[in-house]
Amino acid sequence: MEAHDTHYSKNRALILVAEDDEDDQLFTKEAFEEARSYIDIRFVNDGLELLDYLKKRNKYAEPADAPRPSLILLDLNMPKMDGREALKEIKSDETLRTIPIVALTTSKAEQDVLKTYQLGVNSFITKPVTFTEFTEIARTLGHYWLDIVQLPQNRK
Repeated sequence: MEAHDTHYSKNRALILVAEDDEDDQLFTKEAFEEARSYIDIRFVNDGLELLDYLKKRNKYAEPADAPRPSLILLDLNMPKMDGREALKEIKSDETLRTIPIVALTTSKAEQDVLKTYQLGVNSFITKPVTFTEFTEIARTLGHYWLDIVQLPQNRK
């Protein structure tokens, strides 16, 4: 699956999804497209690629290749650098910490929920099993984070 799409519009919200499973990437893309047509959605495959994107390094060095996301959906269990490690680094970076991050993961473990909130995640959601449930979560997330909540306008 393509990691990013260069046709980003400043009038559209951008959701950056850190997810290593290609089937889950497709599931996420389709659910958000069904729920909200005006969202740009981009994918990174692990925590290191997420940080490269956010810090505009390596293949994301060109600003047009890595516009600042409105929201990050973060899987906790990824190769190279897991979501917890990436979350800790993002929330410790003054220029990145205001980006809302929602953990969207298969974990239901209370320890994961607690640790993730301690690291600064804004919400923790266990991935649903069916596409219908996932579409409803996509609709609710989009409405809450992109329509209701007032987000900082920092677009560096």
